[in-house]
Amino acid sequence: MLRKMLLVFGLCGFAALGARAQDENKVEVFGGYSYLHFHTNPSTNLNGWELAGQYRFRDWLGGVADFDGHYGSFSGGTGASTHTFLFGPQVSMPGRFSPFGHLLLGGAHLSSGGFGNSSFSMALGAGLDYSLKDKFSWRVGQVDYLLTQFGGGSQNNFRFSTGIIYRF
Repeated sequence: MLRKMLLVFGLCGFAALGARAQDENKVEVFGGYSYLHFHTNPSTNLNGWELAGQYRFRDWLGGVADFDGHYGSFSGGTGASTHTFLFGPQVSMPGRFSPFGHLLLGGAHLSSGGFGNSSFSMALGAGLDYSLKDKFSWRVGQVDYLLTQFGGGSQNNFRFSTGIIYRF
């Protein structure tokens, strides 16, 4: 059921991107470094990447598709990786410095010790973008409360990301 729901959200997002008019800067793509404090027992720090695409319906309102991967190990040396796929609205205040906030819903997948598990995931966060030149901006920082629900419990995680944005 979760996979079907994510497929529908993904197709709607790509349809919105393909149906855009000749307007400038309606679409932006973000890519960069991401750090995740994964709150398990014991907690661990994971490093990785984040990719996100946004279609702006208005200057201040957009729809976001966000994907990330984080890698590292738990105590004892067991390798771990997490991936999230999240979708939702983002509100921003346009300008040279552009603060934003979002609420993203979707799923997460955890792999560790040869086993995998998928769960519901949610990110509630905010950040600041700085316009560099023409179509490029720098995401100075994005901080998210990232909820996952692996193993029958909830994990209250922290995610920080920074990177480059390209608008077209």
